[in-house]
Amino acid sequence: MNKSWIYVVLTSLCELLWIYGFNVASTGWHWAIIIALIVIDFYFLAKACENLPTGTVYAIFAAAGTVGTALMDIFLFDAPISGSKIFFIIVIVIGVISLQLADNREEAAKKKANVAKAQSVIK
Repeated sequence: MNKSWIYVVLTSLCELLWIYGFNVASTGWHWAIIIALIVIDFYFLAKACENLPTGTVYAIFAAAGTVGTALMDIFLFDAPISGSKIFFIIVIVIGVISLQLADNREEAAKKKANVAKAQSVIK
């Protein structure tokens, strides 16, 4: 696995932790931990963007936060679950996967074009 994808996972996890912290923080040191998590979160986000397409990284980051927060509300904070919530969570996940597949196709097409260009120069 590419190290940048590990950063994507870490930034997504940090985001969920500080969002959870917003719901439970009650003292100054809780808020200090949340601020530290936000700083670490954006560090991992920046590291992930160094070697991966920024749009893909941000889409995954935002989707993980959105889906994770919705699931956290349901399972940890007893928010009601509905068919529409489930439907839109699935739409978000399909959108992120589709974006990644589209990026992979574009990358493969660029590599193929570069190979063809190099072969024409050699001839």
